[in-house]
Amino acid sequence: MDIKIIFEDKDILVVEKPPKLPCQSDKTSDEDLMSILNRPYLGLIHRLDRPVGGVMVYAKTKESNSFLSREVSARRLYKEYLTIVCGSPSETEGELRNYLKKLRTINMSKVVDEGTHGSKEAILQYKVLDTIDTEKYGTLTLLKIILKTGRHHQIRVQLSHAGLPIWGDNKYNKTFVKKKEWTQISLWSYKIGFNHPKSKEYVEFTSLPYEELPWEEFNISD
Repeated sequence: MDIKIIFEDKDILVVEKPPKLPCQSDKTSDEDLMSILNRPYLGLIHRLDRPVGGVMVYAKTKESNSFLSREVSARRLYKEYLTIVCGSPSETEGELRNYLKKLRTINMSKVVDEGTHGSKEAILQYKVLDTIDTEKYGTLTLLKIILKTGRHHQIRVQLSHAGLPIWGDNKYNKTFVKKKEWTQISLWSYKIGFNHPKSKEYVEFTSLPYEELPWEEFNISD
């Protein structure tokens, strides 16, 4: 499988992860992104859900790995996503704050009350970019998501809880859970920004979703 290399130097590797490909090896033993990239050293800085595509950064040295991991812990890694949801929010932009608990036995997460054992706070900001009405799926809205925390299935869970389930999500969108045929979730890692581990200068990299349903219904560009 050919992987698009967005940027590479001695310290970092920025790539476009194809949808459906794990970002690292897992219990399925399926082909994974790190194995395909096949570098002498690769440190996993952040993750993308297997169905989700878009921009990812890996560290190419242990020093870069340590630096970028600290940046992630300090919430200095900027992550911006594009997604298409069913419905439309009442406000054109806003913030969602919830407490999430991971349900390990079924590989899902749910919104719980603050103080629930094992829960973690999840924060994201959203902005409406466009809204259209479709005959088959009703109102669809293109959102920009800025992720403030990195929780398991965070964007998918929070948007579903807010009444804005992601198109194609067969875990958190009831319409697609009922569908027998598989559908590609419309969630894409669009932009990532961080301080370069060597130069310490801020850098940003972007990736656009594939021209397929339902992305092709919207005018998406850098």
